[in-house]
Amino acid sequence: MRSRAYVTSVGHDHSHARAAHSASGRHLRSLALAFAIGLVFMLAEFGVAAATSSLALLSDAAHTLTDVVALAMALGAVLLAKRSPPTHTRTFGYYRAEVFAALLNAVLLFVVAGYVLFEAVQRFSDPPDVPGWPVLIIGVAGIAANLVAFLLLRAGAQESINVQGAYLEVLADLVGSVGVLISAAITIGTGWNYADPIMGVAIGLWVLPRAFVLGRRSLRILFQHSPEAVDVESVSHRLQELPGVADVHDLHVWTLTSGMEVASAHLTVSPGVSQDGVLRSAQEVLAHEFEITHATLQIENPDSAMRCNELSW
Repeated sequence: MRSRAYVTSVGHDHSHARAAHSASGRHLRSLALAFAIGLVFMLAEFGVAAATSSLALLSDAAHTLTDVVALAMALGAVLLAKRSPPTHTRTFGYYRAEVFAALLNAVLLFVVAGYVLFEAVQRFSDPPDVPGWPVLIIGVAGIAANLVAFLLLRAGAQESINVQGAYLEVLADLVGSVGVLISAAITIGTGWNYADPIMGVAIGLWVLPRAFVLGRRSLRILFQHSPEAVDVESVSHRLQELPGVADVHDLHVWTLTSGMEVASAHLTVSPGVSQDGVLRSAQEVLAHEFEITHATLQIENPDSAMRCNELSW
């Protein structure tokens, strides 16, 4: 006879409808203000970039676009969790929306970086005259805008992975704004037209590795690979070491969305062993040693466990 039980941590009631009170939800206002600042500044950057033909400014404006997308993603994840709790047809709600948005953000970053690098190659043969002062002014404004957003998100980044992702995007864009400021200062001081395309390339190369990491993490979650921070072999060994556990099989650990790791496993117990005791021990191991607080464990006796060996996947 099989029995199923959920492994829960103290105070966890499996009701994700309370997501509005999560760490991300507590910083919803800061996310909204940072998003508004980023949106206004992005529109200003694109306008000045088009008027001045500055590749460095265009590159930074495109990077700011990805920041705005990242902030919108963070906001959307909070609002979806708040307004669309899990149902019988959507048992995990819309938590995966954040992952799909992150993957789209990575694709956008690759497209932006590729376009900037292509434009830079074209401009090196005949760099256009870029007026330095408008670019310098927008560069200073960019540093100010990103500093405000940086300070708004700093506290939340310590509590929420969702906010931390937006925080890191703003930090990277702050570096881009400094690059724009440097290229404008060189253009004003020396008249050297190559400063702008060179800085555009530098910002584009700054974006590429971040796009790769973001895309890789997103695909890892969507393919339901084990989380990078969790050693599944160690999880199996620790569960196997529990008193009364004869075998551990069909162990799966995956990430639902950032900061939400989920596990399932079958535990074969020896005859006469207390199933409740095994579940409590497994709860302690998963929650305290591996920070997995949402897991489904199936307790089996040796006879019923033989059925699992017949499965082809």
